[in-house]
Amino acid sequence: MRESNQIDLPYMRPSILLPWLRCRIAVCLLMMPIAFAAEPSKPVGTALDRGFSRLYNLDFPAAQREFSSWEAQHPDDPVGPVSQAAGYLFSEFNRLGVLESQFYESDSAFDARARHQPDPAVHQQFQVALDRAQSLAHSRLENDSRNTDALFALTLTAGLRADYAALIEKKNLASLRYTKEAASWAQQLLAVCGNCSDALLATGFTKYIIGSMNAPTRWLLRLGGFAGDKEAGIADLQRTAVQGRYLAPFARILLAIAYVRGKERQKALEILASLRAQFPGNTLFPREISRLESAH
Repeated sequence: MRESNQIDLPYMRPSILLPWLRCRIAVCLLMMPIAFAAEPSKPVGTALDRGFSRLYNLDFPAAQREFSSWEAQHPDDPVGPVSQAAGYLFSEFNRLGVLESQFYESDSAFDARARHQPDPAVHQQFQVALDRAQSLAHSRLENDSRNTDALFALTLTAGLRADYAALIEKKNLASLRYTKEAASWAQQLLAVCGNCSDALLATGFTKYIIGSMNAPTRWLLRLGGFAGDKEAGIADLQRTAVQGRYLAPFARILLAIAYVRGKERQKALEILASLRAQFPGNTLFPREISRLESAH
């Protein structure tokens, strides 16, 4: 069955999209949302900082408490509800076992993945939080088109919708469209905030994945507005890993994945080992280390 609103162009065919979407799954297996955050205007050590740290540690209830605390104190800030949405989505991923899977290594394995049945109550909370974040963000942009928190919230909202579409609803094309939307918002953010290093995750991951594909596939995706440059993508991720705030650890996760794909196993293990030490509550890091070591 065709997905709703499918665009019937060559670059949107499932056979072209599978390598892209498998890599998106790989990111989520190590448990961080595909969220391309702005360099925040908030002080360091806020509830938002603590909440994202809890997510890295897979402590979803504590993360949600931090995000709810921030939203209660800043009801007009779109970052609060979109962070809450991230907490809802990834706690649901954890419940459904999405985070327990190994890296998908073939098109057939990815295409055979299950379509999950979400908890209706959590799904409703997720959607309400995203809708509120979008509404607050657009209200801010009406008064200030350069508002970094608003651009961050819209980038994160599109990324979370992409994850939900791919990993729960199994709607590959919808996921790709949301991914493109997230990258677009991130580019707008970078245009007004050159120091927003976290936003480079959106551009870096996209550049790297498309740049890693074969030439015909890159050409077809370019028709849809997706440009690729493998080395430039790695450079963006490295900058976020060093200079990012919320997503520096996430950039290290992506770099580890890139090293695995590039057969640089030792570099990947070193990064994963550092993440395991920093976030001891995350059981997925040691599992991936064990998998890589046993595969040697």
